[in-house]
Amino acid sequence: MAYATYTTYAARRWPPPFSMSQTPSPPEPDSAAQDLAWMAQVKLGDTDALRSLIEAHQHRIIGTVAKMLGDDSDAEDIAQQVFIRVWKSAARYEPTAKFTTWLFKITRNLVFNELRRRKRHPAQSLDAVNSDDRPMQAPDHTVKAPDTALLDDEMQAAIQRAIDELPETQRMAVILRRYEDVSYEEIGEVLDLSVPAVKSVLFRARTELREKLRRYLDA
Repeated sequence: MAYATYTTYAARRWPPPFSMSQTPSPPEPDSAAQDLAWMAQVKLGDTDALRSLIEAHQHRIIGTVAKMLGDDSDAEDIAQQVFIRVWKSAARYEPTAKFTTWLFKITRNLVFNELRRRKRHPAQSLDAVNSDDRPMQAPDHTVKAPDTALLDDEMQAAIQRAIDELPETQRMAVILRRYEDVSYEEIGEVLDLSVPAVKSVLFRARTELREKLRRYLDA
């Protein structure tokens, strides 16, 4: 992953380079309160507090971005942009909602922008020029039987394709609810929807997903 972005923001008090793929710290039971404490320090320019926030939440942000885009080619780059936004906007942050709500809202805005950019330039990736430098993903050799692994891979690919075909708002709602276990209330804040509207969006999305995956469900 290229870190040129960090050089650009160095003059704006962005911290030195860090690895977005490092193993995140396990969340504490009072993680919401801890997030607010870290953000209070970030507002004062504390880069160590920012690193703590990144380590606590980067895996969720990278995973959400990858599922929204249907691949992980740009997930780390966009996650990096999310936390750059957190750093640049820290002075204006007010804890009127959970920190994760604000974080997912920043993620939503950047991902929606990227999806629209891809529609305009369908063959172009954020880091296409550097794609040859990226290491190949090593295959995961597990104890699963080949037929079982193949079936699992096919099912997961079918699910991802079905999610990819959902409208942006439905896709985000499904991913936040299914994979991140986000409440209806928080999804509503992230997507600027009422709770009944969130439930309606999820109902339509699930109906469409069941239809697209019918042959797997019937099997």
